[in-house]
Amino acid sequence: MVRADGVCKNFGALQVLKGIDLEVNRGEVACLIGPSGSGKSTFLRCVNHLEVVNAGRLVVDGDLIGYRERNGKLYEMSPKDAARQRRDIGMVFQHFNLFPHRTVLENVIEAPVQVARKPKDQAVERARDLLSKVGLASKADAYPAQLSGGQQQRVAIARALAMDPKLMLFDEPTSALDPELVGDVLDVMRELAASGMTMLVVTHEMGFAREVADQLVFMDGGVVVEKGDPRELLSNPQHERTKGFLSKLL
Repeated sequence: MVRADGVCKNFGALQVLKGIDLEVNRGEVACLIGPSGSGKSTFLRCVNHLEVVNAGRLVVDGDLIGYRERNGKLYEMSPKDAARQRRDIGMVFQHFNLFPHRTVLENVIEAPVQVARKPKDQAVERARDLLSKVGLASKADAYPAQLSGGQQQRVAIARALAMDPKLMLFDEPTSALDPELVGDVLDVMRELAASGMTMLVVTHEMGFAREVADQLVFMDGGVVVEKGDPRELLSNPQHERTKGFLSKLL
């Protein structure tokens, strides 16, 4: 479902990604861990072309992301075509980015109606079903400010799912939450993984990674230092840098 070949990303003179190679199969969950500044979130943003890569390629479900290839050369897509690709990739951010002036239901139906041009009654029916799945059926008419952080994040997940994505990206979805709210969001993500959704998750929740992930990827300094089975990597890391990082967390 996802293949990264030699992905590099610079911000001016700062090289944030230094040749990332990664494969995630359909239906798999890959968790990205590592210290702040290691490039995890930047890589995630490259996967849906919110950031433009400087070298390498990213392929999602067989489609080259953000570029067209002609005669062996890559040409960046127009913003409109890149946005069309992005519809198939759901993303949930640290901060929920809900529209504060719209109700929960209005937040969830916005993209299906405005972007995918779905009939409103169909979008509403699907939104109510998704809100029920994330345990918020009773909050459809509430505004974001009336919800807890954990509830807002679950609305953000429902909103991403409303576009029926083939891939879900989560960028530290629980890091802005109070500890007692984290569990509700992780429960929704567990159910999503169990349903067969392909997921790339940047997280510090090692228990979640051990339990749910098919692949654990440790990044540092813009490179993949070590990757493998989560239980094996967490209990027996091979690289000294991985050992040092995990010793502070586990």
